[in-house]
Amino acid sequence: MNKSKINNVTAREILDSRGNPTVEADVQLSDGSLGRASIPSGASTGSREALELRDGDDKRYGGYGVLKAVGTIKSEIKQILVGNLYQDQRTLDQAMIELDGTHDKSRLGANSILPVSIAFARASATSLEQSLYSYIGDQYDGTKANEGYIIPVPMFNIINGGKHAYESTDFQEFMVIPSGFKTYEESLRAGAEIYHNLKRILQERGKTTIVGDEGGFAPSLKNNRQALEWILTAIETAGYMPGNNCHIAIDVAATELQISNESANSDYYYDLTSVDTILNSEKLIGVYDEWVGKYPLISIEDGMAETDWIGWQNMTSKLGNRVQIVGDDLYATNTSIIKTGI
Repeated sequence: MNKSKINNVTAREILDSRGNPTVEADVQLSDGSLGRASIPSGASTGSREALELRDGDDKRYGGYGVLKAVGTIKSEIKQILVGNLYQDQRTLDQAMIELDGTHDKSRLGANSILPVSIAFARASATSLEQSLYSYIGDQYDGTKANEGYIIPVPMFNIINGGKHAYESTDFQEFMVIPSGFKTYEESLRAGAEIYHNLKRILQERGKTTIVGDEGGFAPSLKNNRQALEWILTAIETAGYMPGNNCHIAIDVAATELQISNESANSDYYYDLTSVDTILNSEKLIGVYDEWVGKYPLISIEDGMAETDWIGWQNMTSKLGNRVQIVGDDLYATNTSIIKTGI
């Protein structure tokens, strides 16, 4: 339980890894503990995601400046937080949500609320002499640090496509999951070795090894399946065992592939430009089904468009007991949509 009041809140405009403006916030507690956090924004974002507050001034950063969000933090948010004691994370977050007063955080902007929330979490963890992960565990599930935690298995994005890379694959991310190791250190090593083996494979085949927005390679491939084949080869040549200690995941970002429907009751269609093919939901699920049977594919993210509920139901029915199905653009951390999905 945090016992220090908030002494100061401030923010500034910085650049993210893509060179786009984003917000960095500081929260300082009365005992001197300081938390700092900056937030990213995605290249492809779902329509249901919490909204950012951008300046819209074409003379600065093409309209993507965040001085309005910075100003919001230094005025409205600072005014309600400074001098108050927030004993837990939920209370602080709820105070900002109520101040915003919208369902999608469009008034204050998610890019104003989130960095302050994370900065407060870091300041509180420092104040309580806890690591950040143990502070979050205490706040949200009551797990104490001495009860032990399981570190999540990393997923390395090694081929970028879609909106993350021009003229690469249709699908946005192809990831490798080093899942059969006892320590994170071993998983990290496996991911790095597979990444460098993939680079060599691409070079040997005369493909570019430039990287996309998220650090994965962005080669021009003849189809999406080729990405899986080359990752499979990279796993094997690195000395690991596909389907045993290393697996594959994909983020399709299918909303970006969807062809607009004239009727809400019509089928959803997806344009796979790399193979000059248009597939309906059923046939796209069939592609996933084939891949799950042939490759060590254990996770599919955003395999259907965010509004293709029937497609999601059919995909879950056919593949849900065989792979991890992830809804990112589908749910966008929106509790009301999560309830609908359940």
